[in-house]
Amino acid sequence: MHQLQLCIKQKEITIPHYIGANLWGILLKFINESFPESALFIITDANVFSLYREELLKHFSTLLNFQDILVIPAGEKSKSRTQKTRLEDELLRAHAGRDTLLIACGGGVVGDLAGFVAATLHRGVAFIQMPTSLLAQVDSSIGGKVGINHPTGKNLLGAFYQPRAVFSDITFLKTLPEEEFLNGLAEVIKYAIILDEELLVWLENDHTKILQRDEPTLTRIITRCQELKIKVVEQDEKEHRYRSILNFGHTVGHALEQLSGYHIKHGFAIATGMLVELQLSHQLLNFPLDMVYRLENLLDRYHLNRISFQQFPINQIWETLLYDKKARQYQPHCTLMEAPYQPRLFYPLKKGELEYVWNRA
Repeated sequence: MHQLQLCIKQKEITIPHYIGANLWGILLKFINESFPESALFIITDANVFSLYREELLKHFSTLLNFQDILVIPAGEKSKSRTQKTRLEDELLRAHAGRDTLLIACGGGVVGDLAGFVAATLHRGVAFIQMPTSLLAQVDSSIGGKVGINHPTGKNLLGAFYQPRAVFSDITFLKTLPEEEFLNGLAEVIKYAIILDEELLVWLENDHTKILQRDEPTLTRIITRCQELKIKVVEQDEKEHRYRSILNFGHTVGHALEQLSGYHIKHGFAIATGMLVELQLSHQLLNFPLDMVYRLENLLDRYHLNRISFQQFPINQIWETLLYDKKARQYQPHCTLMEAPYQPRLFYPLKKGELEYVWNRA
């Protein structure tokens, strides 16, 4: 088992991160010691609940203040005001007070939604992240970004609200569907491209073990990704500047997700977004072409290069980008790379620049 810590100095808080297999004992001990009198509610999705209902009840029912498991439909469409309101109504009907503890047991959708509920219920109640997908374990459960989508765009409603702890139990990854596993690998590749040459080499050399979900290999990679994100968040919790490096691939990627009606999964959209934004980096900032090829090879090797550019007209892409949460004064901004591991943050993107790359992809 590995333990990391995210320290937010301005708030004088430290958030423990646990990574390993079968973390139930550590989780229950943490709850008993840190929240002995808190009413406990679990928020999960229908897929996780169908697979782990008995296990969740077996462990959480040992806690005296366990109340209920609240289940949302699986999928990105649950990151909505409708589901947020439904959860809030259920919690308030159950007399959830300010001493409530919520546990987000699921993938990124569950973590984002449950965290936003926690941030706003009674102006803030405690919550714990218990990510069950690779994407959530390497990215979305770390750093305190919580929120929901709006019809205008992705993640437009939300908050920065830190969990009290993060428990990344890799045992959950054994039952993760193959597409969801690949979905999470896109975020791993992102860290490798923008932050860590060593991780990039791991991905290039260990792809067989990774795709076979070799436990020691996954533990090492998840731990490394969390270390990288923790360092970024500790420097810039609320994304005033440096944390926006983590948005690499997400400007174009979020537009693809939204235009597909969220039928394209986040990781696959981000994979294409990274490729487009790295090609933009080459065209506009003379980023080395060999790194673009390395990214293309990784996306092929991990079966992430699936999206046809022709199915999304550039005018639709551009119109969607105008409402991206990173846009400023009605102009899209994105993270590009000037050189390996040297970002150009908040690059003001012009339609002609994107169109040039899009039409040649």
